[in-house]
Amino acid sequence: MSDDPADPPGLDLARLRAHLDAELPGLVRGPLRAELFEGGRSNLTYRVTDGTGSWVLRRPPLGHVLATAHDMAREYRVIAALGPTAVPVPEVLLLVEDPEVLGAPWYLMEHVAGVPHRDPAALAALGEQRVYGLGLRLVETLVALHAVDPAAVGLADFGRPDGFLERQLRRWERQLEASRSREVPGIAELRQALAESLPVSPAPALVHGDYRLDNVLVGPDDEIAAVLDWEMSTLGDPLTDLGLLVMYTELARQYDGILPGAALAPGFPCTAELVGRYAASSGRDVSTLGWYVGFASFKLAVVLEGIHYRYSQGRTVGAGFDRVGELVPLFVQFGLTSLKER
Repeated sequence: MSDDPADPPGLDLARLRAHLDAELPGLVRGPLRAELFEGGRSNLTYRVTDGTGSWVLRRPPLGHVLATAHDMAREYRVIAALGPTAVPVPEVLLLVEDPEVLGAPWYLMEHVAGVPHRDPAALAALGEQRVYGLGLRLVETLVALHAVDPAAVGLADFGRPDGFLERQLRRWERQLEASRSREVPGIAELRQALAESLPVSPAPALVHGDYRLDNVLVGPDDEIAAVLDWEMSTLGDPLTDLGLLVMYTELARQYDGILPGAALAPGFPCTAELVGRYAASSGRDVSTLGWYVGFASFKLAVVLEGIHYRYSQGRTVGAGFDRVGELVPLFVQFGLTSLKER
């Protein structure tokens, strides 16, 4: 790694510049500078600029990395495939799987102007009518994603939809075991309850895996300019995305002040409106959604426990990790409640 103090953690600008000059000659026209985007809790995301152009670079986190959890090639592939569709995504420029360049695989994409709304106060400044419209556009963008024909964009082999939910449960149980550093009350009960009440999945679709308002960029016209953070995308049950969106919306409202959430902004559609719009636009049956909300809660509890594990080892980059461990029990309890209400 370079000793240059301008290098953010995990990014050697001199080596990056040399590689870009070789692979994309003429792209970079001045000295590179970079900053780490705050807000991400998994893969590291940097804004890189030469003073004229601006790009975004993604790489896995430093330290403890779960197998298959930070696959740069999958992210790159799905974003590239969605480029010609109605789903807004950045243009991807370069994928580098050789860890010799920056110490890990990474990819580069265009920098899209827009705001990832995480702060309900900032979102509220738009006014209730605009906030309401944005919430509905968030759902319509999800419907557009689930309407993409995977085979038509070269993603027919992007996942294994058969037995998807059962495999997902096993996968996240393994992820939990790989990051277990303490006992988490109720999480085994939640996992068992999910396994005993698996719903029948609708026709498979391309799923995002972490779809929420702060994983999209909102442009100045209030349109969704880009959907980001595709690290968990695959082919599978589309209702897993809707369940996740509902979970984030409900948890933000129930734990105001503990969990951040732009859904707290006045005007943001209620859960019934979000679900109703999705059902009407997609034509899918959402009667078993309580299971999917419970599953989303389990998945996020595992993700947060993994982040807490890295934090406890001193291997996280950026601020805001010290309270992640406190959130895990909230997700577990909400998941159990959602299953009982289905």
